[in-house]
Amino acid sequence: MSCIAAVSGADLVPHDIVQTQKTVFQALIDARARFGGRRPALVDADGRVLSYDDIVRAALALGHSLKQGTKRGDAVGIMLPTSVAAVVAFFAVSAFGRIPTMLNFTAGPAGLISSLRTAVVKKIVTAHRFIDIAKLDALAVAVSGVTKTVYLEDVRDGLSILDKAFAGIGQFVPKLATAHPSYEAPAVILFTSGTEGAPKGVALSHANLLANIKQVDLHEKLYTSDVLLNPLPTFHCFGLVLGVLTPLFLGIKAVLHPTPLRPREIVQRVKETAATILLSTDTFLSQYARAAEPGDLQTVRFTVCGGERVRDETRQLLRKKHGIEPTEGYGLTETSPLAAGNQPWINRPGSVGHLLPGMQARLEPVDGIPDAGRLFLKGPNVMLGYIKPDHPGVIVPPEGGWHDTGDVVAIDEEGFISIRGRQKRFANVGGETVSLAVVENCASALWPDHAHAAVAVADGRKGEQIVLLTTNPKARRESLIDWVHDHGVGEIALPRRIVCADSIPLLGTGKPDYVGIENAVRAAAVGG
Repeated sequence: MSCIAAVSGADLVPHDIVQTQKTVFQALIDARARFGGRRPALVDADGRVLSYDDIVRAALALGHSLKQGTKRGDAVGIMLPTSVAAVVAFFAVSAFGRIPTMLNFTAGPAGLISSLRTAVVKKIVTAHRFIDIAKLDALAVAVSGVTKTVYLEDVRDGLSILDKAFAGIGQFVPKLATAHPSYEAPAVILFTSGTEGAPKGVALSHANLLANIKQVDLHEKLYTSDVLLNPLPTFHCFGLVLGVLTPLFLGIKAVLHPTPLRPREIVQRVKETAATILLSTDTFLSQYARAAEPGDLQTVRFTVCGGERVRDETRQLLRKKHGIEPTEGYGLTETSPLAAGNQPWINRPGSVGHLLPGMQARLEPVDGIPDAGRLFLKGPNVMLGYIKPDHPGVIVPPEGGWHDTGDVVAIDEEGFISIRGRQKRFANVGGETVSLAVVENCASALWPDHAHAAVAVADGRKGEQIVLLTTNPKARRESLIDWVHDHGVGEIALPRRIVCADSIPLLGTGKPDYVGIENAVRAAAVGG
């Protein structure tokens, strides 16, 4: 297929590349040496602070115990909320050559069991307290029938003298106590969000993760005086790499919060910790902006938004109420995750900014969508490959190193990338191609205080019809028709039906759950 556009980010110099040729545990050791072992690195939800020394000691003691019953290269699941426990468990598994496999505990028993089998997970690390608070007893019982589950409280109480000795010695001579896999070996297994179907495993190497952190460091202006607040789940690449590993390896204090779903708590933690960087998605950021009073977010200089488009309504609210301009980026689990991003000093609303250094992009034509194309990406942060449910444990690399994102984008003459939507997020109505994102944008502009999602369903006459799911109980198609006419939008973007619901189904990452949305629309059709 012919290429309609190609663009590259800035080059990575040899020095930058060398810095990615190590394991993530070695990167932690190097960060400790660079910034000081006693330097505060992580702040937990209860205010407990861990230094670099604390993380290394805890990881070595825990890892020496957890490795029992597994061998190097085995996948070990981590089912924990965003917390110091999750971070220590990640490094504990990694330090001894096992592969941390971050499990989405919001996926339900069937989805989680599928993930365990896909990645061939040998054991799961979780915590009694987490299972109790999150009311995941049924989930814990279900997964215990598939693989062994170990609880951090039990491991902590049962640490042997040898485990503690490894921690004591290893903190001074970590090379003698830990494994040394290749930097090209898998460092973590994550899972695609499952927005439109069953999740696949994504294997990312040590070099993939460290390359993306270096790319972020080169692309954005981050300072060791920054304080980053991360409420996003560590089972998602955004929350793990940008929210944990990046600040750790760049000497930035990371404040962790176990859930993004409590806006008032997040706002309070911004105030208490004087956070300067806030990670979020549009859905959550809008909630935080509404929950906060003027001045509550005054320390925030930089909001990093991904996972979904930042709506104009969210931008206007943040500007007017808090004086903040959100910075939107674009990433995928498959790109470790960040592939492109705006910068505070070059921030073009409606775009996701420029490619990160070391990345290449090409666009291939898509029928019915002019001036844009299907995006393919290549670079040092592009995954080792997928692990699919029908071939458990087998990593299938992207062909020629190019990852097919499935997203339709436009790239202008200045290199700014604008997302038109996923190729699957277009409807064919009477032979014309319609972006479902445009339908959602129209609804958001008309009813900004409510959430909306559009899906395409089969239509015997026109191929497909568009249905809008909305939380606005007063939404009427007639009002949307008037808005479309007044704003010059083609009537082809009008939904055929509008379905009202109490909430829009979301994934644990905050993205719309389009499988759940389609099910809700079908159920409404049956009920109606």
